[in-house]
Amino acid sequence: MARRRHSNKRQGKEKDMTAANTGAPETAAEEKQSNCLGCNKPLKKMDVYYRNGKYYCDKKCWKKAKGAAASGEGKK
Repeated sequence: MARRRHSNKRQGKEKDMTAANTGAPETAAEEKQSNCLGCNKPLKKMDVYYRNGKYYCDKKCWKKAKGAAASGEGKK
């Protein structure tokens, strides 16, 4: 029994994927955050607290930054 080759299907998918990747350049917003927003400490890979699309070193810093943002909005 002969094996069938599906190379045409695979090549077609790869062409579509490479065409999408060569399109528009990546935006600067996708740059990885390197410091905590609450205390400005450098973030480590293993020790990260992630909330609302932003990185913090722990929950305490997240609450501190959240409180600072809320008090900043109240002054305006």
